[in-house]
Amino acid sequence: MKIPDDHPRAECLKIRERLVEGMKEGVVVPQGLIAHGRGEAFDYLIGEKTIPPAEEAIRAAAAAFHVHDRPVVSVNGNTAALCPEDLVELSETTGAPLEVNLFHRTEERARLIAEKLAEAGAGHVLGVEKEHLVRLPEPSSERAVVDERGIARADMVLVPLEDGDRTEALKRMGKTVVAIDLNPLSRTAMTADVTVVDNVIRCIRKITEEYCEMDEREASEVLSRYDNSRTLAEVLRHIRERLGRLAHGLIEGGGEPTP
Repeated sequence: MKIPDDHPRAECLKIRERLVEGMKEGVVVPQGLIAHGRGEAFDYLIGEKTIPPAEEAIRAAAAAFHVHDRPVVSVNGNTAALCPEDLVELSETTGAPLEVNLFHRTEERARLIAEKLAEAGAGHVLGVEKEHLVRLPEPSSERAVVDERGIARADMVLVPLEDGDRTEALKRMGKTVVAIDLNPLSRTAMTADVTVVDNVIRCIRKITEEYCEMDEREASEVLSRYDNSRTLAEVLRHIRERLGRLAHGLIEGGGEPTP
């Protein structure tokens, strides 16, 4: 579908079209469309922009790639459909391999996602070759199927658009979890070591840029100062204050006042 560039919701509609196309290709499942709608609602609440607490978390996420020896970027259908080129750039810049990991897993769907990443420039994508797949003790879902060369041995995992069960399981295994989740109230957001409350399309490239701007010493300092609970609290304050401004604007007969 051709989205007019002058449509007031053009970018949002283009994102939806990418997901619909991804579903037609077999990369995205219907449940992924539902999950995107939930995230889109939270994006409305934060103002559809990268807010200061997210910028702080993005910097911490970039630092995590520096200080860990075996980082891995987990990829599901939605992220593969929405920002494959940005994922490939992040992987190539940080040296962290891309690994397909799915809740609704079939071998065919995993292969299609790997091909989507390859089309975007990825070299070797993990999580597809049967001889290298192992099953973690938890969770009980297909998320436990991982690559022995990737998530199984990783010390840090980036989990964009993730579910809480696996985040909790990875944490119990002693792994650092960096999450991208527009819902600051989710178990994923609350459990991760670093949570970027932002649209994955906006923040993946920013993580790469921040990574390039810091060295390992600076990265260690960034992580030593970072507090994920405080960052999530600042996100909630931002939403509360923005809704208050919107309510005030409606009562006064105007729109959202300029901060």
